[in-house]
Amino acid sequence: MDRYPTEEELKKIEQWPHNDFCGLMGFIHSIWEYADWGWSEEKLKDAIEYDISTGGWSGNEDIIRALEKHPLFWVMCWVQSRRGGHYIFHVR
Repeated sequence: MDRYPTEEELKKIEQWPHNDFCGLMGFIHSIWEYADWGWSEEKLKDAIEYDISTGGWSGNEDIIRALEKHPLFWVMCWVQSRRGGHYIFHVR
């Protein structure tokens, strides 16, 4: 069953405190549809790498757009985007 993120959840992402990006990613994981195949995490030396795929699902695309609107997250954590809705973030 596809559960779209609510407007409140999207606003929460946009306004998440800048000193808790690991918490933000945990929140996003809890509302990410198809996380069982479209989400992986890897501990690096100085960060956690999140490799996530939207699967083309519009609810996950809405979450990505909310992340892009966060004042600091995208600048500090975005590493790569690829065609098909694939994103890599490093959270320190």
